[in-house]
Amino acid sequence: MPPNHTGYYRFVSQKDLENYLETLSIDVALRKVALLLKPDKEIHHEGDRMTVKTLSSVHNHELNFEVGVEFEEDLRIIDGRMCQPVVTWQEEQLVCVQRGEVPNRGWRQWLDGENLSLELTAREAVCLQVYQKVR
Repeated sequence: MPPNHTGYYRFVSQKDLENYLETLSIDVALRKVALLLKPDKEIHHEGDRMTVKTLSSVHNHELNFEVGVEFEEDLRIIDGRMCQPVVTWQEEQLVCVQRGEVPNRGWRQWLDGENLSLELTAREAVCLQVYQKVR
C-alpha cells in the first residue's frame, strides 16, 4: 500500500530552481519572482484520487488527478504550455510524466518522515524542493 500524502506542508528549501525555470524558457523577470516565493503544499489523498494545491502570495495552482489516468494540465500561466501528464506509483514515490513540448518534463514526490520531497525535471535540469509537514 503506497503512503498517504495528505497534509499541509511548509516550504523548507530548494536547489537549482533557476536552471529548471530557464530550461522551461521562463523569462528572467518571472524567474526572479519565482525564486523569492516560498510556497506551501496542501495535499488531499484518498485512494487513487489526489488534489495538490501549491499556495503562494503571488499565484495558487491546483492539480486534481487520478493515479494511473492521463489528464490535461493547463500550465499556460506558468510557461505558456499545455501538457498531458500521467501520475503513477513507483514503489513509494509518485512519479509524473508530462507529455508535451518539453522533453523529460515531470516530477517525482516522496515522503521522508515528516518531509515531502519534490523533484522537478525538464530536459537535463533537475530542481529539488523540500517541504515539512505542519499538519
